[in-house]
Amino acid sequence: MDTERPSPRFADIDLWEPADILEAMIGGQFAAVAAVRAALPAIERAALAMEPRLRLEGRIIYAGAGTSGRLAVQDGAELMPTFAWPRERLLLLIAGGDDAMIRAVEGAEDEAEQAAARIQKHRPQAADTIVAVAASGTTPFTVACVREAKRCGALTIGIANNRDTPLLRDADHPIFLDTGAEPIAGSTRMNAGTAQRISLTLLSSLLMIRLGRIYRGLMVEVQATNAKLGNRKKRMLCYLTGQDENIVEGALHEAGGDLKLAAMLLRGCDLPTAEALVRRAGGNLRTAIELADRLEPTAKAGETKRPGFS
Repeated sequence: MDTERPSPRFADIDLWEPADILEAMIGGQFAAVAAVRAALPAIERAALAMEPRLRLEGRIIYAGAGTSGRLAVQDGAELMPTFAWPRERLLLLIAGGDDAMIRAVEGAEDEAEQAAARIQKHRPQAADTIVAVAASGTTPFTVACVREAKRCGALTIGIANNRDTPLLRDADHPIFLDTGAEPIAGSTRMNAGTAQRISLTLLSSLLMIRLGRIYRGLMVEVQATNAKLGNRKKRMLCYLTGQDENIVEGALHEAGGDLKLAAMLLRGCDLPTAEALVRRAGGNLRTAIELADRLEPTAKAGETKRPGFS
């Protein structure tokens, strides 16, 4: 496996000057980006295959072990606050359980039977997708997750840094990241990990854009779980509508904090109409606005008029 192979280039890295070590390692990071670029067609195909399933209320399952598992789980965890992805439609499976997020759990990655049992427990179906990550492409836990999920009918996506490995062969959509040997042999948190992290970010972000959770480059599904994010919501609405903060704040209050509904209120809709249009648009704000534009003014709101978008 290339990720485990010692590279003659780095055989004496421990004798190098610090600046030379850093230069060599940053070069590896650029190579990781290049490996992702080469895999962009595969990432696109995977996202487009996931999209119709998730429109049918399917779940996203992330699976992995060790560094790869932590990167996968991290990407999945970010979907909830960033895109308001429903918690009940997200499964995060890492070998060794939650403890493995902060420390190595000995032997966990070899537990193929436990992996299959954990997949069976959650009963994946055809609308679900598993995104499994393993630098080696051979990790028993991760490969078993993919095989069992596939047996249950779920879509399977495998991300690995070694060519023609079980994870890539078994996945419906293999994503091969050709990062080669590491400066520190076998330390896949380096080049391989960087490529995995970028690939996961690209895959999930493209998917969320396709699902209408981004409008005009803004995170219109962001959850205001703290003061900073609450202020961000207001700034986004000010930017989108051209209204001042007081008007925006009132619309957000009326919409129960829902940015999309608040935007529709500021478009001139009343709350029931806004809710109906957003629902009809499948949650896509751009589509909801287009639907609102086709309505007669009286159909948007009775006698109450709100300032619209600039």
